[in-house]
Amino acid sequence: MILADKITNLRKKNGWSQEELAEKMQVSRQAVSKWESAQTVPDLEKILALSKLFGVTTDYLLKDEIEDEEFTDDADRVPVKRVSLALANEFLEWRKRAAKRIAAATFLCIVAVIPLLLLAAASEVSAPGFSVSENLAAGVGLAVLLVLVAAAAAIFVSCGFKSAPFEFIDKEPFETEYGVDGMVKEKQKTYRATYVKYNIIATCLCILSPIPLFAGMVTEKEFFMVVSLTVTMFLAGIGAAFFILAGVRWASMQKLLKEGDYALRDQRKIRIKESVSTVYWLSATAVYLCWSFLTDDWEITWVVWPVAGILFAVVMCLCNLFIDRDTER
Repeated sequence: MILADKITNLRKKNGWSQEELAEKMQVSRQAVSKWESAQTVPDLEKILALSKLFGVTTDYLLKDEIEDEEFTDDADRVPVKRVSLALANEFLEWRKRAAKRIAAATFLCIVAVIPLLLLAAASEVSAPGFSVSENLAAGVGLAVLLVLVAAAAAIFVSCGFKSAPFEFIDKEPFETEYGVDGMVKEKQKTYRATYVKYNIIATCLCILSPIPLFAGMVTEKEFFMVVSLTVTMFLAGIGAAFFILAGVRWASMQKLLKEGDYALRDQRKIRIKESVSTVYWLSATAVYLCWSFLTDDWEITWVVWPVAGILFAVVMCLCNLFIDRDTER
């Protein structure tokens, strides 16, 4: 059996089209077609890549007299899971629903402190027939905050459990069966306009969200300043929700296609950045809550979030720098 027939048989055995094999080998479809029709022969580098991709020996590929497949003797080889068309559709549909839930949970976390701020400000207002004690304001405000945070946590935990069947897509090597890449690319093409629109809306809301706060600073009345702060937080929460709505679905498509940040060569970088990001925001949340509860200056402690947002960009840049240096070594 000649090399052309062996490549064709191995490709079909793995359920790949010529386009998919070409993408994995980083060549054109025409190049694969010429290999399989015996018009050209892959160079030595490509032979080695084909051997590794199919898990067969180079002797099997190069020696026509060897008819039976000779697999590489690699005890450490981990079976690669395959993503079928049905599983890919199920994954994308789940991530579409999960995007809405995660966005809602994030919004709840951001606005959870708003009732406490408003009630605390209301307790300072003196008006005929209107009176809210500080203890009542603090008690009700904290109760509402904990309820909203608990609801958000329940949503996050629920999404985590329901994502379990698809966890290997994030953490393990996988291959997609025939037709998956084409389906995902078509969905990605259809969704692109919505993805761009949501990101534009989110960016504008986040940039414009401080305007109410600046307007509140014009007045010297503390109540109106607190109200303007809550409006700023509300707008920022909506902006964050739009970012998540767009990003979760887009990321799910990139994961299946192994594009962008989810390209194979960037998997280690993604895992490190996710770990750093998780630790960073948990630390920021701990600082915010500790400072707020210890000082009871909720109208001041909110500055933790814009400062944390700015520093986060710096932390990510440093993280990328160290990862790239380590990779070069």
